[in-house]
Amino acid sequence: MRVGEAILPKWWRTIDRGSLSCILILFSIGILLGLAASPPLAAKNGFEAFHYVKRQAVFGGLALLAMVVTSMMTPKLVRRLSVIGFLVAFVSIALLPQFGTDFGKGAVRWYSLGFASIQPSEFLKPGFVVVSAWMLAASQEINGPPGRLWSLVLMMVCCGMLIFQPDFGQACIVFFGWAVMYFVAGAPMTLLLALAGLVVAIGGVAYGHSEHFARRIDGFLYPDFDPTSQLGYATNAIREGGILGVGVGEGQVKWSLPDAHTDFIIAVAAEEFGLIMVLFIIVLYLIIVVRTLLRLMRERDPFIRLAGTGLACIFGVQAFINLGVAVRLLPAKGMTLPFVSYGGSSLIAGGIAVGMLLAFTRTRAQGEIGDLLRARVR
Repeated sequence: MRVGEAILPKWWRTIDRGSLSCILILFSIGILLGLAASPPLAAKNGFEAFHYVKRQAVFGGLALLAMVVTSMMTPKLVRRLSVIGFLVAFVSIALLPQFGTDFGKGAVRWYSLGFASIQPSEFLKPGFVVVSAWMLAASQEINGPPGRLWSLVLMMVCCGMLIFQPDFGQACIVFFGWAVMYFVAGAPMTLLLALAGLVVAIGGVAYGHSEHFARRIDGFLYPDFDPTSQLGYATNAIREGGILGVGVGEGQVKWSLPDAHTDFIIAVAAEEFGLIMVLFIIVLYLIIVVRTLLRLMRERDPFIRLAGTGLACIFGVQAFINLGVAVRLLPAKGMTLPFVSYGGSSLIAGGIAVGMLLAFTRTRAQGEIGDLLRARVR
């Protein structure tokens, strides 16, 4: 502690500057890839060439501002605001069937504002993680509430609402984030295995009753996929890029893929900049997740440890899903690559989530958990 220290110097001294630098690099890469991927779509929709890049820069600026402001907050303030944000997102998702739109994509996930759209599920994820971590941490206290049961019920309600959109990708991320926190909090493996079995059963039911879900699974499992499909274009672009890429601006996949600037942005990176760029992006995500988890291992507060772990894991698994879909390791999910893909809701919600993560991993005036364990041994 330094008495009388100003907010900005204290923030800079205590923040995880390594993770912060990686986030800024990812955002810069997103702008670079946007310059390459978005002009064809802008021309198709009658806009000037860099219309979407300018919008991404605006949304990205708001996301970075939200990230910095959130990272300056105390964990207690983050928790309080997360509860409010979660409730707003929860109600927004509940009202989607009446007031939402699908933009012709077969899933009602957005609110149209005319000049932009909002996807409330993006804002639900960080709020849900923090609220669930609060419940799980409270259950570990003497005479504490049944937080584990409450978090389980909350997770099932949130996943159910997302599945009915349908948005199976976001539901999987919510379930994964909760399962990781529940595991860290000391959940029995039998319960986690039972829940995994339940997820498989729900997937089977969804396959039999949801044409949207079945079409994506069939496209993934079919051995010979259509070369003119999105997966076909993306796979061919990655193959054509090789190690060093075909050159900046020389790629062709952006002229064929309607989602080249969002869900399949990594295909543009692989084609124009090659495997080197893809590996660099993967390393940046790994650095953020690993550095965060290592810092959280030294944290004494169970709420901070659980919430930070959940946020880090959903951040990493969203990147993994996006990359996995592009190389056909996973079925198509319609999920963005954090801080790289175009998308206002994704960028701003990602900025808030990473800001929470940076707030939880800031260095504070407390003994580390190792000090506490050594004192108990003595």
